[in-house]
Amino acid sequence: MEDFVYFNNLYDLYNCLLTSKQKMYFEDYYFNNLSLSEMAESYKVSRNAIFKQLHIVTDKLKEYENKMGLFKKKNQLLKIIEKIKDENIKGEIEELI
Repeated sequence: MEDFVYFNNLYDLYNCLLTSKQKMYFEDYYFNNLSLSEMAESYKVSRNAIFKQLHIVTDKLKEYENKMGLFKKKNQLLKIIEKIKDENIKGEIEELI
């Protein structure tokens, strides 16, 4: 479950760097809760092809995070925001991230 949430967070940050096919596969598996078999049937490819593509996508998301660190920085900013007492400033900063 932890990986599921982690990859969803990475996808939110880096999905614009993926191909349209990679986005479709990721969204069907992680958002639409389709099984590999259902996806394979829908896309007329093997179950193994779907599995392999999902693995490629998650590897890319991890690579992007390792290089850019946006998820890590976002979490650090959220921890700093928690310490801000002024709700107006807090709200404005939260809107930016």
